Amino acid sequence: MIGEFEYLLIAATLRLGEEAYGASIRREVEEATERPCSIGSLYTTLDRLEAKGLVTTWMGEATAQRGGRAKRMVSVTAKGVESASAFYRAISRVSRDISWEAR
Repeated sequence: MIGEFEYLLIAATLRLGEEAYGASIRREVEEATERPCSIGSLYTTLDRLEAKGLVTTWMGEATAQRGGRAKRMVSVTAKGVESASAFYRAISRVSRDISWEAR
């Protein structure tokens, strides 16, 4: 089973679609969690997800707004969707009938 941070990166990547690259994924995760996301942790985890076959990455076009640097683009594989779905189902099942506000 994937971990929480791996799930967050896969979910953010799916949300972003064709606009999924390091900085945009980081921004999406920070907005969702209201916590900082280090760029080192993000890329280390993307490397791990790619090694597991859950995402693919490639270098996009160099852009003027990035000083001629290319973006590392990210896409979720079918295996990644399956793994994230399994994680979500497990969290949903274990959380059923729990009200965190009442605690």
